Amino acid sequence: MNSQFVPILSPCIGICRLDAGGYCEGCLRSGDEIARWVAMGENERRRLMDDVLPQREAARR
Repeated sequence: MNSQFVPILSPCIGICRLDAGGYCEGCLRSGDEIARWVAMGENERRRLMDDVLPQREAARR
């Protein structure tokens, strides 16, 4: 059995404050997304990082 350590992918940049809209000022995840992050599958995390979070970043500008 191969027991290589694979880190959990995360957009966290260490600026952990929710704004008035309920999104983290650093990574743009919602409070719910942050709470569920470790339980999410790799595909769901990847979808958030590749699709959802960039859309939130673009809307923020």
